[in-house]
Amino acid sequence: MENLILFLNSFFSYLVLMVIILAVAGAALAIGITLAKKKNRKASSLSQADGDAPAGR
Repeated sequence: MENLILFLNSFFSYLVLMVIILAVAGAALAIGITLAKKKNRKASSLSQADGDAPAGR
């Protein structure tokens, strides 16, 4: 019985760690998408203001 308790303790510990990793990855993904959309909107508005000139890097 003691081995089962130790196994479950270890299993849930890794499960909590995985949930934390997924939460951080999800937040990073959301921030990245938001910043990319903002950058694309800014580049689009600049290229329209310049008469459709290619946007430089």
